[in-house]
Amino acid sequence: MDRTRMIGIARVAIPALVVLLAVVYAGVSYFVAAGVTSAEREAQEDHPSDYGLDYEDVQFPSRKGDLTLEGWYLPSQGRGPSVILVHGLSSTRSGRQATQLAGRLVDEGFNALLFDLRGHGNSEGEMITGGIDEAQDVLGAYDYLLARGLPDKIGVLGRSMGAVASVLAAAEEPGIRGLVLDSPYARASEVVAFEIGRKTSVPQWLAPVFVPGATLLANALFGIDLNRLVPERVIEEIDYPILVIHGDADTRIPVDHGVRVYEAAHPGSEIWLAPGVDHVDSFNSFPDAYLGRVVPYFQGRLTE
Repeated sequence: MDRTRMIGIARVAIPALVVLLAVVYAGVSYFVAAGVTSAEREAQEDHPSDYGLDYEDVQFPSRKGDLTLEGWYLPSQGRGPSVILVHGLSSTRSGRQATQLAGRLVDEGFNALLFDLRGHGNSEGEMITGGIDEAQDVLGAYDYLLARGLPDKIGVLGRSMGAVASVLAAAEEPGIRGLVLDSPYARASEVVAFEIGRKTSVPQWLAPVFVPGATLLANALFGIDLNRLVPERVIEEIDYPILVIHGDADTRIPVDHGVRVYEAAHPGSEIWLAPGVDHVDSFNSFPDAYLGRVVPYFQGRLTE
């Protein structure tokens, strides 16, 4: 093949390759950006009546005021402090043994409020935002407890995406006096890269290349600024110690994320790395050890 013909082929092939790579890049970026806004709407796993717990079906608006959320209020004896439980992505208020966890907290003297985040369970909404608007759902739960006339001794226990929403809510609402984070991520962009490697055929080492495109499209198409989803930075705004729980065998959000959130938190914060435990499975694996950390923490924060 002569040099002239080779140059001609290159002039056609190189632009075509560039266009192909751009299409692939845009496609993967859109796939990830769209994934940030969607969740599986699952049925409830169980019900307070399954465990003989007193409860009320409750409804309340997100503080944002754009939709109505559904939940259960589980009262304790007297007018004790309250804990809001916040589930993770594609879960429900009863997911991951949350109803049992709430019942154990009630036994320890806490009122418990479980609710479905927007786009999950029985609550209204279709689009999710990785924790941004979900923080307003957490604040709606906080407002609901105050509207019941309960004492303003309220803590939040958030799991996975619910942990991120809880961080954002606590940073906005100083009335939240205690915060337990189970399996939080430290920075959304890193989780996005991890999910690209997990859900696509893109090699994990190459996945970070797609993060800028996914971030741009998430903001441009869905109004979600992934740069706001940085719990390890936001946690610095919370002026009291927190408790972080993370399984050291987490295959969804690597354990170093929880460690980084803990290290950025207020002095005196605590962390428990549950041995051999996968994502949001610490309570199921070690229920007594889990409560042995959560209960004293909330007692210290909410009864002082």
